[in-house]
Formats: sequence, C-alpha cells, structure tokens
Amino acid sequence: MRSVRRILAVACLLAAVLGLLAGCHGRQEQAAFSVPEEFDESRSYEITFWAKNDTNKSQTDIYKKAIEDFQALYPNITVTLRLYTNYGDIYNDVITNISTQTTPNVCITYPDHIATYLTGDNVVVPLDELMADERYGLGGSEVRFDAPSQEEIVPQFLEECRLGGHYYALPYMRSTEACYVNKTYVEALGYELPEVLTWDFVWEVSRAAAEQNADGTYVLNGQQVMIPFLYKSTDNMMIQMLKQKDAGYSTQTGVIQLFNDTTTQLLKTIGENTASGAFSTFKISGYPANFLNAGQCVFAVDSTAGSTWMGSDAPLMDIAEEEIAQFETAVLPVPQFDPDTPQMISQGPSVCIFNKEDPQEVLASWLFTQYLLTNEVQIAYSQTEGYVPVTTKAQESPEYQDYLSRAGEDNDTYYEVKLQAVQLLLDHMDDTFITPVFNGSASLRDAAGQLIEGVTKAVRRGQTVDDAFLETLYSDTQALYHLDSISPSGGEADLGPLPGTAVALLVGLAVAWILILGYLALQWRQGRKKRAHLHKNG
Repeated sequence: MRSVRRILAVACLLAAVLGLLAGCHGRQEQAAFSVPEEFDESRSYEITFWAKNDTNKSQTDIYKKAIEDFQALYPNITVTLRLYTNYGDIYNDVITNISTQTTPNVCITYPDHIATYLTGDNVVVPLDELMADERYGLGGSEVRFDAPSQEEIVPQFLEECRLGGHYYALPYMRSTEACYVNKTYVEALGYELPEVLTWDFVWEVSRAAAEQNADGTYVLNGQQVMIPFLYKSTDNMMIQMLKQKDAGYSTQTGVIQLFNDTTTQLLKTIGENTASGAFSTFKISGYPANFLNAGQCVFAVDSTAGSTWMGSDAPLMDIAEEEIAQFETAVLPVPQFDPDTPQMISQGPSVCIFNKEDPQEVLASWLFTQYLLTNEVQIAYSQTEGYVPVTTKAQESPEYQDYLSRAGEDNDTYYEVKLQAVQLLLDHMDDTFITPVFNGSASLRDAAGQLIEGVTKAVRRGQTVDDAFLETLYSDTQALYHLDSISPSGGEADLGPLPGTAVALLVGLAVAWILILGYLALQWRQGRKKRAHLHKNG
C-alpha cells in the first residue's frame, strides 16, 4: 500500500508539472501596478537605463546631462546609462535578461518589441495608474520638475504605446519617412517636382535617370554609378504602399494579411523597375545618403531622423569631401498613390519600465522616465536629428518655435534639410499611421521588407519574377519568419505554438502518466486476485 501511495505522489507531481507547463504558455496577464502612497526618500535607489546611440556624441551628452540634472533633483536615485548601437541589440539583451530577472529598469525600445516582452509574467509595468496618479503621475503635485500632463502628450504618439487596452510605454521621440530629392537632377531630366510625389512620377523619373552612354557611364551624372531610387527601410516601403492602397497587412489582433493580390502586383512593379536599373535597396546597395551626396541617386528615402546625413552640406557624412556633389535638396513626403490623401508611417522610440519586486524602485524608474519628457530633454534631443518632440508642451514652447524659425542659419543645429524634415512631420501629423502591435508583429514587419529584398535580389541575378516565383517567395518568407506560428491574440500578447523541446517534454510526461496509471491498474488487479485467493482459502 505504501508503494501505491508513493506512485500516486509521483503521478500527482508529474501532473502538476504538466499543468504548469501548459498553463505558462500563451497569454500572460500583466498585474496592475499599485502606486506607493509616498516615495521613500530615506532610501537610495540604483536604476539602469538602456538607450540607443549610433555615433552622435551630442545625443550621448544629452542623456548624460538629463541624468545629471535628474539626480540633482533626486539625490537618492542613481541612474546608470548603458548605450547600444541599435535597437535590435537592446531587444535581444532584454529577452535574454528576462529569464534571469536582470532586465534594466528603464529602456528605450519599440512597441513591437514590448509586445514580445509582455509574453513574460509581469515583466513590463502597466503605466495606467502611474500616469493618472495625482501626486506622482504625469504633471503630479509631488513631481519636482515641470513634467507634461497626459493631455500635453501628442495623442497619436501616446496611442502607439497602448497595447491590449493598457499603456506600457511613453513615447520618447517621433519621426516619419521622407524622400530626399536631388532637385537639380530632376529638373535636368526635364521634370518639375510636384508638392507630393506619386509612385508613377518617381518610377518614370528614375527610369529616365537610368539611361546610359555607350561607354557604360550614366547620361545624368557622367559617372559609372547611378541608382536613381534607393529605399532604406523596405519594410516601411511595403507597409506604406499597402496602406495607401487600402490593402491588407494585418489586423489589430494579429491575423496576417500580407500575402495578397495587391502585394503581388506591387512586387511585380518593383521587379520591373529594378530590371530597368531604376531601383535598389539599402541592404543590397548601401546607405542612400552616401549615393545621394555623391550625385549617384535622385530619390533617397530614409527617416526624417536621418536628415542630418542628407544633402551637399549635411553635418554628418560618410563619404570623402572630394566625392560630394553640389545640388539642391528637396524634402518631400514618401511617394503616394493618391496625393490628395497622403499616408505616412509614424515611427520612433518609446520608453518602458520593467517590473521589480520593490515598488519604490519602480516609482523611482517612473520619475526618471517622466523626466525624459521635459522640455529640456525633448527639445535638446530633437535638435540633434530630425526628430519631433512628443509633447505639445515642447512643440509650442518659445524655444522650440525659435528653433524652427532659424532654418538655414548654419549647417549644424539649424541645418536647412533637417528643419525641412521636421516641418514635414509637423505638417502631416494627421496623415501618419501606425501598424498593429502584437507578439510577432516585429517578425511580420521584417517579412514585409524581405519580400521587396527578395524580388530585388532575384531580378539583379537575372531571375524572372512571375506568379510561380512569388508563390515560392511567399512560402519561404512565411517559413523564415515563422509567420505560421503567429496566432491572433485578441489584443493581448500570445506566445504562439510551443517550441519543439517543450512539446517533446509534454509528450514524455503524458507517456509517463499513462504508464503510471497502467502500473497502478495492474497492481490493483494483482492485489484483488491475491485478496480473492486468500478469501477462498481462508
């Protein structure tokens, strides 16, 4: 009997593990954060802040000054800055550190990435109660600096930080994409730039710019190199084209609609223009600004945040001075199918807070996050590149309005192309859109760009882009980015199918359970026979 009880105990343990593994997979609810009644200033706090910076030392200096000024206001909070060269590295490190519970306190990231973080159990702090708290919330009475109220954050930007009905981040900076045009070349080809570019216009001018002399040089620039139309982020290119066509990309809950007839037609058009020498991408050919500045490109599409790299007098440049061509730069919205109703993607980093056991530590992190939205930080950072502050408080301030009015005064802080890019977003705020965010939306975004990259590479290799080719491309892309494993989540994060190792473990446990039950049944039958025999002979 003792052995039977031991077996039953083991069986129950295995069943509990089985249920735990099954229950842990899938959607994870993030517990609401309860704001402490008081911030305990008798204690010291050390918080880590992970941020992205390329080679722009001015941005690093702004982060350091923000930390220094914040610590002067809150001497008991020490902020340690860790810089990364790209957001992908931040994302990968966060994912790695979730399992060891060593995430940073505050992190600059993207909503697509936060959607994946949310698959963990109480990893990211929901900000709803913190934002609304009268004392420590946005613009709260106990906050020691001039923080913006919730109403002073641009609504479109704040909405990007809302996932599954809750705010999980605050916007930090915002940008859109712009088309930087060598206006000198366009006019040399006999064309006049419209106020809003159309795809037909860009393709036509680009094909004209691809004309070559008998010796292989290009008629337009007399050089051996000319890529008339260069796009940096092909994921944005595909997403915006589909949005402008009112075609499917995905639903809000994660139903994938990318592989449709409109996508097929767009890819064929891109293939045709690639074949004519009119088009290429950053991943294939290189950074658009380098070709534009060397007089080897007519239309270069990049973020407005990249405006400081664009044009003959750009303050940031990756080519030698003797390679720079002199031309007039125009900054226009990305090409449109209907210029009367432009559609432009809204993008830019946000700031999230990671949960910790100590609510006081979380509150200290929240105070620092708020400080990043003050006018001092927002205006200073926006002046380094073509970003726009995320608060109307900063945008409408006399200091920022003065900054906008001084375009062209120098080729650094007031670089004309940069100010034009900033004004472009300010003028088209209502024409911007965001993509649905869910666990897997980052993979879908990558897949959208991969379709264009795949077609462009194939054409350059002499392959034919027909229905059969695109069918294979669609299948390969779905497999590459595991799109079949992305399941609709109803607005909440979902982990999708279990990994193979977990499936094997669950199957093994199920088999063990069956064997244990079988053994118990056998023991019971043998015991019954023994009791019957004893009874008969007794």
